Amino acid sequence: MTTNSFALLTTIILIFPMLYFLLASPTFLLRPLSDPIVTWMLRGLFNVYFLTVSATCGVAVMAFLLASRPLVAIGIGVVAALAIGARRWFLSRMDAELRVRDAGDAAAVRRLRRLHWGGMLYNAVQVFVIVGSISRIFPNGA
Repeated sequence: MTTNSFALLTTIILIFPMLYFLLASPTFLLRPLSDPIVTWMLRGLFNVYFLTVSATCGVAVMAFLLASRPLVAIGIGVVAALAIGARRWFLSRMDAELRVRDAGDAAAVRRLRRLHWGGMLYNAVQVFVIVGSISRIFPNGA
């Protein structure tokens, strides 16, 4: 396997957790976020999503560096850094809203729903950027 093929493979693997989140997260729109089990599962989905994207980005950065594509590696590194920062931000906000919801604030459910929508939008933008960049990253195939 050539280094370019390995870089393409890691890019494809990077897309999988994003697509999974894109498909799995809307199912939580059908469930009430006032239910602690539902929010526990949604928080877990966010956590695993950001961890998986960060880890696969790390592998992709190494693959692009091996393929002598430092600019692409920097771009993927930015995606990883954003995922690490977004994980911290989303989970801390979600935990704060869960504490307030459990203390009796009914408006916290609405704020949790906004966080959910924001996470889905963040992921959708990320998917479209990565998928839209593939033809530029690999103009002649792997």
